Amino acid sequence: MPTATPTAEAFYLALRRRLREVLHHRRSGLVLMAVLIGIGAGLGALVFRWLIATFTYIFSGHADYAATPGEGNPLFGVGPWFVIFAPVLAGLLYGPLVYFFAPQARGHGVPEVMYAVARKGGKIPAKVAVVKSLASAICIGGGGSVGREGPIVQIGASLGSALGRFVRLPENRLKLLVACGSAGGIAATFNAPLAGCFFAMELILLNFSAETFGMVVISSFTASVVGLVAIGEHHMLSLPQFPSVQIPELGWIALLGILGGGLGVVFMKVLYAIEDGVDYLWRGRPEWARPAVGGLALGLFLFAVPQMYGVGYPVLGDAVLGKLAIGTLALMLLAKIIGTSLTLAIGGSGGVFAPSLFIGAMFGALFGNGVHDLAGGNASVVGVYAVIGMGAVFAGSARAPITAVLIIVELTQQYDLILPLMLAVVLATLTSRFLSLDTMYTLKLRRRGDSLLDPVARSVLEKYRIASVMDSAPSALTPETSLQEAARAFSKTRYRLLPVVNGEGQYLGAVSALRVTVMLADENEDVSRVADIPLVDDHVHIDAPMHDVLERMMTSAVNALPVLSDDRLAGWITQRTLMRKVMEYDERVTAPSDESALEDRLLRSWRRRKAH
Repeated sequence: MPTATPTAEAFYLALRRRLREVLHHRRSGLVLMAVLIGIGAGLGALVFRWLIATFTYIFSGHADYAATPGEGNPLFGVGPWFVIFAPVLAGLLYGPLVYFFAPQARGHGVPEVMYAVARKGGKIPAKVAVVKSLASAICIGGGGSVGREGPIVQIGASLGSALGRFVRLPENRLKLLVACGSAGGIAATFNAPLAGCFFAMELILLNFSAETFGMVVISSFTASVVGLVAIGEHHMLSLPQFPSVQIPELGWIALLGILGGGLGVVFMKVLYAIEDGVDYLWRGRPEWARPAVGGLALGLFLFAVPQMYGVGYPVLGDAVLGKLAIGTLALMLLAKIIGTSLTLAIGGSGGVFAPSLFIGAMFGALFGNGVHDLAGGNASVVGVYAVIGMGAVFAGSARAPITAVLIIVELTQQYDLILPLMLAVVLATLTSRFLSLDTMYTLKLRRRGDSLLDPVARSVLEKYRIASVMDSAPSALTPETSLQEAARAFSKTRYRLLPVVNGEGQYLGAVSALRVTVMLADENEDVSRVADIPLVDDHVHIDAPMHDVLERMMTSAVNALPVLSDDRLAGWITQRTLMRKVMEYDERVTAPSDESALEDRLLRSWRRRKAH
């Protein structure tokens, strides 16, 4: 008996050590976790779809009220005016839920996941999955004119983050699991495994490495299988097979792509403008009550345009099938922009992907009708332009061209349209980039004071402040310093710039080594002091964000910059310092935890279990 304890103890430790090695360092461990996350994301998507259907039926009495707009609620025996109060009641439920339990669940979800990957190492609280599921389902079921892809991305991502943190993965692998969860959620919700993969890599990770692609594919495939087993083959739209676009029509398709990209930017601008307006009107009041009070405005809007109730897939399908008149198409387009913007502005929870498809379908159908009027029988059916318009507007708002092409093809099954769709999406992306620096997702983060435009450098550097990474400034020159003295000062330093200050210590600029060398070589008697040559004005303020330093160095082609506090020289920041911080951070997040400390914890844990 005395000898059994060390043997069992050693076996327990060896087993745990082996399991940890597989999960942390072996590709097979990643594959296992990708499969588990795919299963979890698939089941989460099914539960979320069920919640939306349940709350939609409770609030409206219909499976999808957008399919029967203007009818009453047979469940409670009330007329069509119930839509005025449904968003109010929904707001009373999800407003406090989000505010008190998971504020991250507010809004359209994808920016929060992007921020968690870029700034928090992939850490997302597990409770976000539960709160986001309930809040978004209540919001959509109560009439919120938003989509379900943003919530399911956040739900899947939080599941991946929870599993990764449970097994204490290093940050680089934790981010990968977050992406796997996002991909699985998209794949299971829309039966679009390829689009799920590229959504995760193009928008969440911004990483197209072979290992990343492999793990995300596994998770996306697994989630799709779960969805197929549970509810069978399903697609968002049931459409006939449209004919291929003829070569003479490509000019119209190109124009549709350009205009659709511009419309995507307009949608983004209107959404945040309405959000700013509601923020201004609601300032100083309790945020938990905002969805309920704002729900009255949304309810009145839905009473006027009941087709905007919920996601609105039936109306979208009618537009693609050419069942809507031109005036109705225009009204639905404008109403969806306003309805989605208002829903999110009052604190609603839901995505913007489905609304962008809705807007794109309306615009594409409008455009197709116009082409038919001009080209007559030589134009393709209106549905072709509606499908391509969906991809163009989504690409214009999200600026994710690969995802846009794949998700439209997988959702509509229109594989013959892939080439004209690619043309429109590429032009929409270029138009969007020309018109706006940000996308629908990154603009939300920029408005908070954060930017993900250069995620590789900024996600690391913006963890620091300039004051914590700057070096001491080199000895400053004065305007009266001779060029010979300046040359000797440069010979004693590695910098290509040296600061120049006046007698009162006020920073005047910097002198470059190249300029001093050239002036000495010219032997010009009129140029003998630092004051006689032009100074370089490049500098950064001590309170500036770190990405300003990186951009300034890239545009100025210098290896160091003065750091100012007001008009005084506070320090010196160099490329070498920045690179050292990046490397230190990379080593810290990828280095395995201390083995001996881990074994000690496991041993204590095993002994406690044995004692009980």
